[in-house]
Amino acid sequence: MNRLGSITIRILTPEDIELMRALLKLFGDVFNDPRTYVDSQPSDAYLNRLLSSGYFIAMTALDGQEVVGGLAAYELHKFEQKRSEIYIYDLAVAETHRRRGIATSLISNLKELAR
Repeated sequence: MNRLGSITIRILTPEDIELMRALLKLFGDVFNDPRTYVDSQPSDAYLNRLLSSGYFIAMTALDGQEVVGGLAAYELHKFEQKRSEIYIYDLAVAETHRRRGIATSLISNLKELAR
């Protein structure tokens, strides 16, 4: 967990199902696509498996208990060499919290994790 002023960056674990659901809601709001991110969310068991998988990474930016930013990323094991790469799939910050370095901090934390 890292801090950016009043914002805390947190890597989600299998115990963070409610934060994962809050992150999905944030994605739905920011991308104006609740149908994809909110209306048909997977079960707790599915999210637990995903967060336990080792190839999926979810991070949140918390302002107190509120999820105000986050990202979802995947580790892809490559075939041409023995290596892997991290791909950011979704990255969002609530409109009320933009221009405060939250997205940059999320990416920086992901870089550290990737090393």
